[in-house]
Amino acid sequence: MFGVSFIIFGLQMTFSPERRAMVFVTTPQQSKNIPVLIKKYGFDQPFYKQYFTWLKEVSKGHLGYSLVASDSVWRAFLRYFPITLELTLFASPCIILFGVWLGTKAGQKSNTAVDHFTRIFSIVGWSLPTFLFSLVLLMIFYGYFRIFPPGVLGDELSMLVYGNTSEFIRYTGMFTVDGILNGRLDVTLEALKHLVLPVLTECVVICALLMRVMRSGMLEEMSKDYVITARAKGVDKQTTILKHARRNALIPVITVAGQLVAALMEGAIAVEIIFNRKGIGWWMASSAIQLDMPVLMSMCLFFAIVFVTANLIVDIIYAYIDPRIRLS
Repeated sequence: MFGVSFIIFGLQMTFSPERRAMVFVTTPQQSKNIPVLIKKYGFDQPFYKQYFTWLKEVSKGHLGYSLVASDSVWRAFLRYFPITLELTLFASPCIILFGVWLGTKAGQKSNTAVDHFTRIFSIVGWSLPTFLFSLVLLMIFYGYFRIFPPGVLGDELSMLVYGNTSEFIRYTGMFTVDGILNGRLDVTLEALKHLVLPVLTECVVICALLMRVMRSGMLEEMSKDYVITARAKGVDKQTTILKHARRNALIPVITVAGQLVAALMEGAIAVEIIFNRKGIGWWMASSAIQLDMPVLMSMCLFFAIVFVTANLIVDIIYAYIDPRIRLS
């Protein structure tokens, strides 16, 4: 985290003090007082002093002003992040469970019709561009069958949840959860309906890699001595596969799964743009087009936190699955 913060700050130092001070301009009047902002935030100080001043401001949530969101970066992040988090929470379990299940079946029934099907599915899924698959799903399900529309909610319910009324309180920003907390199951069901195609897209495209890793791990474990010995002693085949071989094969899968979930937290840019879900992926793309640097720098710092956290969780799960790690 220290290294990432140092790199991000170093990139910011390539801009002039006046350009960096513009990050904190929120009104037209403030743009006339750039020297005051330079003095206030220490942009005329030596490098090391500027770095620690920047760290102090970041720790307080002072990340600058977003031109795209017309709001501070921190408040805009709190508005966009729940949309991405909701998609991640629904897509991640589906990706992991489906990938592990298919990979186990493929490794268990090597060189059979099931194995051939899963290999073709994984190659096609991993090679398929996300934006193309999203457009195909949208064209078929919404364009032809008129179901599973894009967006987060329908027009009528959007007016309810975004309106300035007390009828709907946004506790978490995730409408599947807030609908239940507000006693509005219609909002929850509507949000779930809008999640179907984005989740399906993520599952098909991303679980392909997880499935291939699981299949390779199962084939490797099935050929090891402890499996052959267990089968020779009369242990049931399903018990040998599910209790012993699959558990050991999960170790490399956990590493991949942790990175994939972290990548999902970054925001699936193509998915959010095509399905009109205004999460952090959509926000990042819009900010990149308009060179909204405070947003891009802040998102780099956020992604570093996500990946460090994901790696920590993966290490903890390692110790649970493989007791040898705890003993070492």
